[in-house]
Amino acid sequence: MNAPVVPTFITKDQFKTMKTRTISRAGLGLAAALLVSSISSFAADFPTRDIRFIVPWPAGGGADAISRKINNIAEQQLSKSIFVENIGGAMTATGLTQMTRARPDGHTVGILTYDSVITLPRGDMVPGYSLDNMKFIARITKEADAIVVSKSSGYTTFEELIEAAKENPGTVRIGVAPEGSGPYLAIRRLEEATGVTFNVISYPGSSSAETEALLSGEIAAAISSLGDFSGILESGDALGLIELASEQNPSYPEVAPISEHGIDLQTGSFIVIAAPKDTPDDIVTTLESTYKTAFDTPEFQEWITSVGVTPSWLGASDVQGWVDDLQSTTYKVMDELGL
Repeated sequence: MNAPVVPTFITKDQFKTMKTRTISRAGLGLAAALLVSSISSFAADFPTRDIRFIVPWPAGGGADAISRKINNIAEQQLSKSIFVENIGGAMTATGLTQMTRARPDGHTVGILTYDSVITLPRGDMVPGYSLDNMKFIARITKEADAIVVSKSSGYTTFEELIEAAKENPGTVRIGVAPEGSGPYLAIRRLEEATGVTFNVISYPGSSSAETEALLSGEIAAAISSLGDFSGILESGDALGLIELASEQNPSYPEVAPISEHGIDLQTGSFIVIAAPKDTPDDIVTTLESTYKTAFDTPEFQEWITSVGVTPSWLGASDVQGWVDDLQSTTYKVMDELGL
């Protein structure tokens, strides 16, 4: 037999409280709906104001130069300007976290480099930083790392550098980005492949710090892309010894790929453009189209190859799969090296 139903009575004050909470919840739901609606309405007229483009490295490095070049061309297609803002720190996490917390309406975007995709997620280094908070727009470059030496070092070939490291272990000073970065991983793999030991010195921030160290004689060599060192290579203050790739870089025919020495070591960086995760798809499509047009211009293609960087386009629909594959293969190598 079912228990009798006992009627429940509430006071007048309780009823008022329940009514207020119901209205509050409805108001929050309406506010959220209005926010989505307002962002969607902007899509048709996008952009409605200047676009903020965050470069998570200090000014002066390769990523900064490439960002400024492609944005100077891209903004010619838009009714508004694109201004680059350098926000360095925490191996790109500081600037990119600001990007992900911006209103997702396409007016704040930023770039990811190797550390953004590999180093930070691998170590779960910065609370709140996650690729899940981003929506990829495109990849515009993919470039190999290289070993560059200063003119004052006296080294003129890759063989000379390796021989010196063999004869005097731990004395040849070579600059790289901090532990966990692509260049750091590259030097440890090179040591293992050649049986040598370098004096590895890490430099946080962009490659401009390594450039200064090379010029001052603080280090004899450094690892980053040839594009990052294009200025001192052109001036003759530095020399490219080897590129960590399996194919010849046509922009630097004098710098051989390391595969010619029988070493399988391919590492490098890239630039991926991204927006906050809730950015509407039609705005992402507009941005992707804008950057693709800029990417395809003779001006950008000629400039990017002139500084030794390989233009390499992937659209929004393909970047996620490429990032997943890159993480999988890189983390496997890092596990093998105990890094």
